[in-house]
Amino acid sequence: MAPEGMAELRDWLFLLLLCLTLLAEALEFAAAAAAAAAAAQAEGAEPCPSACRCDDGFIYCNDRGLSAIPAGIPRDATVLYLQNNHIRSEGIPPELEALAAVRVIYLYENELDEFPLHLPPSLRELHLQDNNIRSLLRGSLARLPLLEKLHLDDNSVSTVSIEDDAFADSPRLRLLFLSRNHLSSIPSGLPAALEELRLDDNRISTIPTHAFRGLPGLRRLVLDGNLLANQRIADDTFSRLGNLTELSLVRNSLLAPPLHLPSAHLQRLYLQDNAIGHVPRGALDGMRRLQRLDLSSNNLTTLPRGLFRDLDGLAQLLLRANPWHCGCHLLWLRDWVRARGAAVSVRGLTCQAPERLRGVALRDVAAEMDECGEAGGRGQAGSAATAATTPPPSQGSLFTLRARRPGLRLPDAGLDAPPSAGAAGGKSLVLRVKPLTPDTIHVSWRAAAPVASFRLSWLRLGQSPAVGSITETLVQGDRREYLLTPLEPHSSYIICMVPLGGGGAARGGGPPAPDETPVCAKAETAEPGPPGADPDGEPGGGGGGGGDQLAALPLAGIIGGATALVSLALIFGIFCWYGHRAGYLFAREQSYSRGASASASANAAGPRKPADDYAEAGTKKDNSILEIRGPGFQMTPLGSRQPLRPKPLGEDFVIHTIFPSNGTSLYKSTHHTVGYGTNRGYREGGIPDTDYSYT
Repeated sequence: MAPEGMAELRDWLFLLLLCLTLLAEALEFAAAAAAAAAAAQAEGAEPCPSACRCDDGFIYCNDRGLSAIPAGIPRDATVLYLQNNHIRSEGIPPELEALAAVRVIYLYENELDEFPLHLPPSLRELHLQDNNIRSLLRGSLARLPLLEKLHLDDNSVSTVSIEDDAFADSPRLRLLFLSRNHLSSIPSGLPAALEELRLDDNRISTIPTHAFRGLPGLRRLVLDGNLLANQRIADDTFSRLGNLTELSLVRNSLLAPPLHLPSAHLQRLYLQDNAIGHVPRGALDGMRRLQRLDLSSNNLTTLPRGLFRDLDGLAQLLLRANPWHCGCHLLWLRDWVRARGAAVSVRGLTCQAPERLRGVALRDVAAEMDECGEAGGRGQAGSAATAATTPPPSQGSLFTLRARRPGLRLPDAGLDAPPSAGAAGGKSLVLRVKPLTPDTIHVSWRAAAPVASFRLSWLRLGQSPAVGSITETLVQGDRREYLLTPLEPHSSYIICMVPLGGGGAARGGGPPAPDETPVCAKAETAEPGPPGADPDGEPGGGGGGGGDQLAALPLAGIIGGATALVSLALIFGIFCWYGHRAGYLFAREQSYSRGASASASANAAGPRKPADDYAEAGTKKDNSILEIRGPGFQMTPLGSRQPLRPKPLGEDFVIHTIFPSNGTSLYKSTHHTVGYGTNRGYREGGIPDTDYSYT
């Protein structure tokens, strides 16, 4: 045989041997798998459901389009991934309760409208966010006595739908997330073992004294995006939380930091996006462990001397988006920033006033502040030291300073006191009031001599002072304005102020104003107007420029009307031009198309789509909580061969107004967190705090 034939035969034999070897390996692997399956079946193990994937106790049934939890889940399962499906409350089988090894279940982004039953009692962690759960009952939670973490974000839970003592049988619950629900107050009866509580983006407006009673171990409290104001937070609300390490009150309506913040262990304090214009001296005393303080996006122009004297551990100070006025009163802050520059990262301390310093960082201001004379500096230091020795008076709240039978003497109800000018009580104190909105009155005053504090009182007329109630609050002596809210629209109010602890004589050498002689003024809130109306331009608004604004209304109306007419004419002209051009182009296309036969076949294919067809946007969740923020338009495309012809004269062209769906979020949170899921920030305990920031 030729050498070429021998070589070819050898190659074929080698290839045949290789194929036989691979076949033997495949047969051996199949036999081993069959033996393992037989052994597992002999031991009583259940196979994995066909719609899922099982891997050493982890059952992956997520993103499968399931309407119910599949049957046949192995008994040794420890973690069930069931998120991003269409599972309803009735789709949870009773046999799920028999899985005694399950520790974690992910059921977020499904279609649950009730708290699920038949869950394993061994459950430690439950994720139910982004469903439509409406109520929270004690019997439902009592089935899970070992539960430690409960995520109920993005549901429809309200305060009245949480049963009394709903958490009484959850002694191990350490983490509770109720963000983006419909809560109007802090849930009662929270478990004593709670360490982290998130209630952000709800409708909470009031925090009474007992709200956090019985929570000694609470370490993280998030109340962002609610309706909290200083007057509706009890003075000692947060002082009970001695172990709190993080407090977040972002996006509320605070005019100053709440009183008596916990200082022993607090490490992070977030107060950005409020209306804070004043920080009392001593508000941060004792916070030696505070590491991060955020006061960005407020109305701060200055800070009291010595505010940061106890912040030994401060590492980051955020002060962006504040109208800082860089004058001699901030000389101490510039020196503090320069001295602590290496240890503290200060962001956003940029001058906005005076104009010559706009955009300049405070630490870089030199000549302007060096002009502050030594005498003036000593005077400021002396006054600051004197004020620092005087403890700040309590601001009070609606919970502590409301009396049934007030002893304050009021002026005659028929007093004619112009709201814009107010009333003057002698020369020691001048009071001015100005209604801003139908439920808000701005109060400002000028005192001739320094005092420790002022007592501000207001009463709505129409109520008898003998049986009604006067609302009072204490204001610090260095304040010169206050905002009364919420008030009753279209109502008359008597507003009185009394200086307390006068520190000097009045002008002209007279004695200080006695405490029993109040200075009062009368103001009337306006009627609720249409959205967007200027409250200063309404009758009774009391604005100083109200006459000029009323005089300018006819001219503004003429300009607005002319602008609207020109816009409508322009839109109508564009529409007519486009219709004429479109009709002309379609006519040319038909002249060069297949002719009449094509037109006839198009007409025979079916009736034309009416020109006034429209689509309606539905709602994803409960219609009772639908919020309509603005109208929209939806355009429906016509058929591919249907010509767009203008309607004959006499027919109306109808544009149907529709409303956007409530399925999408109306507000995007500015908090960027790292954690579970798709587009939500669900925090896991193992994530470093540096990634869990509020920026």
